[in-house]
Parts: sequence; structure tokens; C-alpha cells
Amino acid sequence: MPGVLKEFREFVLRGNVVDLAIAVVIGAAFGAVVAALVADIVTPLIAAIFGKPDFGALQFTINGSTFKYGDFLNAVITFLSVAAAIFFFVVKPMNLFLARRKAKEEPPPAAPTEDIQLLTEIRDLLSANPR
Repeated sequence: MPGVLKEFREFVLRGNVVDLAIAVVIGAAFGAVVAALVADIVTPLIAAIFGKPDFGALQFTINGSTFKYGDFLNAVITFLSVAAAIFFFVVKPMNLFLARRKAKEEPPPAAPTEDIQLLTEIRDLLSANPR
């Protein structure tokens, strides 16, 4: 039994398991922020433009079957809002940060090797003295 507990402890304390747990917690917290953004900013904006903050009541009936396309519209708007929030508040700033970091890390161009320098000098001398 002690071997199983030791093995379980090693599994739980692996770096990738801990990283995954942290990512899930941060993702849940970010989900709450995005949900508040959608509920408090996007939904009132949609209500101001279209006159309705919620499309859930939109539906039509054919032969006794009800098609609630308003719920689908709500889901699409929520998805697009979440995707836009993630793109503009996470992906875009991260890409800018990584681009700046990469620009700082790029080594200066290497000096030409001795044979390239000699060939360049020969070319320059030949072009300076045309026959």
C-alpha cells in the first residue's frame, strides 16, 4: 500500500498535472470575467442596437414543432463575445509581448567570414578598375 501512495504522490506532484490544475483555475476565473463582460456590456449594447437584450423568445412553429432559433442566436453571440474577448485581451497582447521579446533576443547579424570579406574586396577592386 505505501508504494501505491508514493506513486500517487509522484503523479500528483508532476509539473504538468500542477500546471493543468492552475490553467483550469485561471480559465474558470477568466470565464467569470468574460461572462460579466458579456452580461454587463455586450448584452446591453445588443439591446441598444436591436431593442432586445435576449433573443431566447424568438421561435417559429411548423406542424407542431417549435424551432427556438433565439436560443441558437444567444449561443452564437455568447461564443463570438467570448472568442473576441479572448482574442483581444489574451491572444493579441501575448503575441505583441512575444514579438517584442523575440526582437530583443535576436542576435546581431554575424560578421562575414574571412573568405567572404576577401571576395568582397576583390569584387570592389575589380569594379573600381574597369578595363
